[in-house]
Amino acid sequence: MMKTILCYVGMVVKSYKPYIAMLLVQFVYAGMALFSKAAVAKGMNPFVFVVYRQAFASLALSPFAFFLESKKTSPLSYYLLCKIFLISLFGLTLSLNLYYVAINYTTATFAAATTNLIPAITFVMAGLLRMESVSMKHVHGIAKVLGSITGVSGALVFAFLKGPPMNFMKWYNQKQITDSSIKVCSFEDWIKGALIMLAANTAWSLWLILQGPIIKEYPAKIRLTSLQCFFSCIQSAFWAVAAERNPSAWKLGWDFHLLSIVYCGVIVTGITYWLQVWAIEKKGPVFTSIFSPFALIITAIFSAFLWKETLYWGSIGGAVLLVVGLYSVLWGKNKEEEVVKSVRNDEENQDDQTKECITHH
Repeated sequence: MMKTILCYVGMVVKSYKPYIAMLLVQFVYAGMALFSKAAVAKGMNPFVFVVYRQAFASLALSPFAFFLESKKTSPLSYYLLCKIFLISLFGLTLSLNLYYVAINYTTATFAAATTNLIPAITFVMAGLLRMESVSMKHVHGIAKVLGSITGVSGALVFAFLKGPPMNFMKWYNQKQITDSSIKVCSFEDWIKGALIMLAANTAWSLWLILQGPIIKEYPAKIRLTSLQCFFSCIQSAFWAVAAERNPSAWKLGWDFHLLSIVYCGVIVTGITYWLQVWAIEKKGPVFTSIFSPFALIITAIFSAFLWKETLYWGSIGGAVLLVVGLYSVLWGKNKEEEVVKSVRNDEENQDDQTKECITHH
């Protein structure tokens, strides 16, 4: 009996592996927002944090890149190396440094919420760069445009329209002692943080767009990611040295700062990369994207109970708009891919029929 139950549980777990993996990824991403906010709030310089994070990420990915992709290695010309360097600069380096500056002025929940805006920003930027088709004649085109508008509106509502606090959070916060290490930002700082976070997400969206062309030139994905992390570490080091002249800011001890850096560098960059690649191979890219709102929910819950962060009804409404916009863009993108695939199959069938007719004649 026990053996039968274990076999049944094993079959269920096996069939739901992609779902379990993506939920784990969202917990890791929620942890990234929480650890990052706590580390910066406790005095860690944001630019120094990025340097150490990218250093640990490079060290974590390098062995896998060396042993698993030795056969996939393509010739790395000077021109291609310069291109990877520039993509790292305008993608990873810029987005991460802006992200950690912004999170100092906002909250972990806001950081997790605005990541749901990335598909919409990516769609808009790809459209402007003529890399994405925008057709208002089809339902999927309308869904992508409306989803982008809804997502941006949700981000604005979340940032600027807080509304009344949620009653149960008000009661909980009155029962708890406020954690002085997590400072309450002024409205001016909040606006500044929201704009910087938008810039960070825009830079990340640009990085995502540029990954497609560069992977075609250099298909060793892990080695490419490792190279970009290494370049980002060097670039961020110059940025950090210029911004932080105090040598004591670079000292690491066996404390929360080191834990946060290792978590973000090794766990976030390393493990989640593998899990997402595996899930994409099993279920496709749209499947992995639909789980991203869970990171927002997890972050909001932990922020509320760990740091006594107050949740507002206006912010909840903005988060809902963000998620609706995200799913609208993903649905439109998925439908568009289905249409393109269907047209391509029809063309291939017509070519096969034409060849058969020529053969018979």
